[in-house]
Amino acid sequence: MSTVTASKGAALKGAASKLKTSAMIASFADPGQKTSSAPFGHALVKAAEADPRIVGLTADLGKYTDMHIFAKAFPERFFQMGMAEQLLFGAAAGLAETGLIPFASTYSVFAARRAYDFLCLDIAEPNLNVNIVGGLPGLTTGYGPSHQATEDMAIFRGMPNLTIVDPCDSVDIEQAVPQLAASDGPTYLRLLRGNVPTVLDEYDYTFELGKAKVLRGGNDVVFVSSGLMTMRALQAAEALAAHKVDVAVVHAPTIKPFDAATVLAELNTDRLAVTLENHSVVGGLFETVASAVVTAGLGKRVVPVALPDEFLDAGALPTLHERYGLSVQRIVAKVLAELG
Repeated sequence: MSTVTASKGAALKGAASKLKTSAMIASFADPGQKTSSAPFGHALVKAAEADPRIVGLTADLGKYTDMHIFAKAFPERFFQMGMAEQLLFGAAAGLAETGLIPFASTYSVFAARRAYDFLCLDIAEPNLNVNIVGGLPGLTTGYGPSHQATEDMAIFRGMPNLTIVDPCDSVDIEQAVPQLAASDGPTYLRLLRGNVPTVLDEYDYTFELGKAKVLRGGNDVVFVSSGLMTMRALQAAEALAAHKVDVAVVHAPTIKPFDAATVLAELNTDRLAVTLENHSVVGGLFETVASAVVTAGLGKRVVPVALPDEFLDAGALPTLHERYGLSVQRIVAKVLAELG
């Protein structure tokens, strides 16, 4: 082997080692953080033990959406549909028509981009109890635009009858699953899978479908957040305390229907208002909150922390979160700049 070839090989090996966290299913948990393994899969098994109508389907992604845990527990109630998302949701609609309660999993990009018409006309229009489980929402993979569902909520918010849930952690997911099963009509869950952080157990919190919750009070700033960004909001609030900035955090896991009453009650003050979401600045939590503010006539400025309206880079998740403003450090810097 030539020296040049050996050097190239060493460089490639070094680059590969640096990019380990850019794997398709990389965890966004911080080093040493308390986590729960596959909370969705275990919660679905528990719910299915109590309700024999619950069935599970996936489009060749059981392992990567934690649906494999359900498949092992209830093989006779599990359906592997192959790499055919439109078939997946068409079949789920048929099962719901017979009185069953399907949970159908795939990646969020495939549900939102490939199968929208099937979801809309087969499931949402007849208002069937089909629970769509979307893996890799927002910036939870480093694999680039083909797998980064940065616009999924924007796509789905305009679909009538569809409930949208953006959970923060394992607590949200475990408590949401039985409520989604019991809810009439279709739901879309932005799935956090694998080793999922456990955060909300320290805040006297319980998930209630359709409700936002105030997790902590604060006199200077109010954060309204959803998804994994509630974890970051809480971390940023702690970091801002060192700068003598007192931050309240409101967690809004249900994006649609939106709990405008709770959120607007917190925004109707002279505190700096900031929304935080793992989604494009277009069509997600920020625009949901801004719409509620304008409709209520509050005349309140709202500052977004969100992904930009562009296709994102591939790379390691910590690098991407820092680059696109989702890291705690970037949040703190933005708030301090706004406060002047």
